[in-house]
Amino acid sequence: MTWDQMQDLMWPATWETLGMVGIATAATIVIGLPVGLFLVLTDKGGLLQNVPVARVLGVIVNVGRSIPFIILIVALIPFTRWVVGTSLGWQAAAVPLAVGAIPFFARLVETSVREVDGGLVEAVQSMGGSTWTIVRKTLLPEALPALVASVTTTVIALIGYSAMAGTVGGGGLGDLAYRYGYLRFQTTFMWVIVAELVVIVTILQLIGDRIARRLSHRGSYPSPLGLLFGSRRRGGADDELASH
Repeated sequence: MTWDQMQDLMWPATWETLGMVGIATAATIVIGLPVGLFLVLTDKGGLLQNVPVARVLGVIVNVGRSIPFIILIVALIPFTRWVVGTSLGWQAAAVPLAVGAIPFFARLVETSVREVDGGLVEAVQSMGGSTWTIVRKTLLPEALPALVASVTTTVIALIGYSAMAGTVGGGGLGDLAYRYGYLRFQTTFMWVIVAELVVIVTILQLIGDRIARRLSHRGSYPSPLGLLFGSRRRGGADDELASH
C-alpha cells in the first residue's frame, strides 16, 4: 500500500475517531461531573450527607468501572440502537464509549473534589453560603486544575477505547488497524496508525497539562487563550504601581 492510499484512508478515520471521542467526552463530563460531586456531597460528613444514597451510587459506579469495555460494547447494542438507530459506525461507538467513561470520570471527579481544603468550605458555610454556592464558588473553582487533569486522562482513555470499538464495527483508526493491519497483514500500515495515535495522545496530554498548570495561577491570565499561550497579566504590586 502506497502512502497516498494510506492518507486517503487515514484522514476520514482520524476524524471519525476524534468525532466519537469528542461526543463521548462531552456526554461524560455532563453526566460524570454531577455524579462525582454527589459521591462527595452525600458521603458521610458531606454537605448533603445521605450514606445509603452514597453507598448505592458508589456500587453503581464500581460496577460500571469493572465491566471490560469490549463486553460493554456488546451488552449495550440494544441501547445503542435505541439511541442512534444503529450499532455500527462511529456515531454508535460514541454511546458505549460515554457509558464506559462516565463511572471512570466520576471517580476522578470525586478524588479531585475531596482534595479541596475543608477550611474553605467551612468558611463559606460560616458566612451563610448554601450548598449550591459552596459547590459553585468553592469546590469547583478550587478543584479546577485537578478536574482538567481528570478530563485529559479520560480523553486519552477514550482514545484507547475507541481503538477497541473499531474491532466490532465502530469505525475510526481502530477499524483501519484491524481490517488492514490484522486481517490483511499490512503491518506497516498498522504501525503508521499506532504512531498517529501516539501523536494525538501526546498533543492532548501536553495541552491538558499546560492548561492545568495555568489554571493553578488562573488569576494571572486575562483570557482563555492566555491559559495556553502564557499571556500572563501582571498582578499584585505591579497593578498597584500601574494605578499610580
